[in-house]
Amino acid sequence: QVQLVESGGGLVQAGGSLRLSCAVSGRTFSGYPMGWFRQAPGKEREFVAITLWKDSSTIYADSVKGRFAISRDNAKNTVYLQMNSLKPEDAAVYYCAVARYIYARSSPSQYEYWGQGTQVTVSS
Repeated sequence: QVQLVESGGGLVQAGGSLRLSCAVSGRTFSGYPMGWFRQAPGKEREFVAITLWKDSSTIYADSVKGRFAISRDNAKNTVYLQMNSLKPEDAAVYYCAVARYIYARSSPSQYEYWGQGTQVTVSS
């Protein structure tokens, strides 16, 4: 059974930093994109960042580019999201996900496995 467990969310002041972690168990997803998405109240789930498991290349949403960094540890089957210079508009529940196929990119519908989410709150 595949499980994704996120951790690292919390309350932070604007301008601060948080590091989210997502540990994957039950299967190794070599070559499959793994990403972070977020969903704020009343809004649709949106893409944040993905890393391609095979070659470590990354893709970011424009809204987080230059502030967030996604990385992964293959040995630990874990993906991270370092979030710096946080803004109130970054507040949301953050989800990690594993893609259905290797060519998946930024659409949530392209992702098969999801974590339970971790809350990020940014105070102004």
